Amino acid sequence: MASTKIVLRENKAKTNGEVPLYLRIIKDRKAKFISLGIAIDPKFWDEKKLVVKKAHPNSGRLNKYLAKKMADAVDAALDLQTESEYISPKSLKEAIMGLTTMSFIQYAKQYRDNLEKKGKIGTYDKANAVISKLEEFIGNKAFTFDEVTPFFLKRYEEHLRTVKKNSTNTIHSNLKVIRRIINEAIAEDLFPAEKNPFLKYKLKWENTEKAFLNEEELESLANLQLVEGSMKFHHRNLYVFAAYTGGLRISDICLLKWSNFDGEHILVNTMKTGSIVSIKLPKKALEILDLYRKDGLKPSDFIFPLLDNDRDYSDPKVLFTAISSITAYTNTDLKDLAKAAGIKQHIHFHTSRHTWATRALRKGMRIEYVSKLMGHSSIKTTQVYAKIVNEELDKAMDVFDL
Repeated sequence: MASTKIVLRENKAKTNGEVPLYLRIIKDRKAKFISLGIAIDPKFWDEKKLVVKKAHPNSGRLNKYLAKKMADAVDAALDLQTESEYISPKSLKEAIMGLTTMSFIQYAKQYRDNLEKKGKIGTYDKANAVISKLEEFIGNKAFTFDEVTPFFLKRYEEHLRTVKKNSTNTIHSNLKVIRRIINEAIAEDLFPAEKNPFLKYKLKWENTEKAFLNEEELESLANLQLVEGSMKFHHRNLYVFAAYTGGLRISDICLLKWSNFDGEHILVNTMKTGSIVSIKLPKKALEILDLYRKDGLKPSDFIFPLLDNDRDYSDPKVLFTAISSITAYTNTDLKDLAKAAGIKQHIHFHTSRHTWATRALRKGMRIEYVSKLMGHSSIKTTQVYAKIVNEELDKAMDVFDL
């Protein structure tokens, strides 16, 4: 049970010498303070009885007000204890101040809406889909943080697998969002860290084979004869440019402007991670840029003619929608381009990223450099490409068994 006490906070004394009264709540050795909107001269405060001394002209009225606030605090604590095993100091403070304690879904939607406010539209869309799916499973019942247990997560995983027909990696993606929401609540002191259900429930992931082009396939794609200025021409050039330039994501290539290019390097502020990377362009990438040089270009113009130079993309939603449309169109064209180039495997734009990474490692680039140029936050993310290259070397050694 939380303990409550009315205290003078002398560190907040006013210039006239009066000190404000606060309701202090201590729960799990964590304190929260609620201002009572009253300040008095310390000489009128009885520290033992926790009341205003009778010498104060309004002692009767003030003490009645303070007694009610103490009673409200006790009632709020009892109500919350009935609803949930855990009462955070923050939730108790909200209850005393007349605010409704949020359910898990309410908090999840608040987390989702904050993503939108921060301009993280792709992450917002993903979180919104995950929350909607979870809300459908829960139904209309009130759902507290206490109910997000390892047993609940196992039941929900089974629901996603059998009813929603989700793959193991899709389930992983869904539960990863829920784990993030739980961690945010813990950071905000709404949920105790020791009750985190993901301490006992482990996410499952199946390794999938990463598609990439070998040197011959990439060259075949690059040498396709296409109508200059056609969309297939632009989409092919985008793919090959990425495969030679650090495996840039399509969102980052779309946003490249001539001001990002100094004649030798491009400076990229990655859209997904926010990391800034300077990449020296190899000869093939420079040749592709030369295809787009023309008189009258301004530094503020986009290098590749996919976004409109005259359109305002400052609204994250507008930009996200535009890039999503470009990505879908590019991936559709890449199916036809791969077929025309004699490439049998299915490719999409992100495979250009895999292509660059495996090519870089095969050519002897240190894995730390590959990781840096790809904008990875951890070298562990890059190691999957090293594993692919090592597996290829292992297969090459099999010739000695023939």
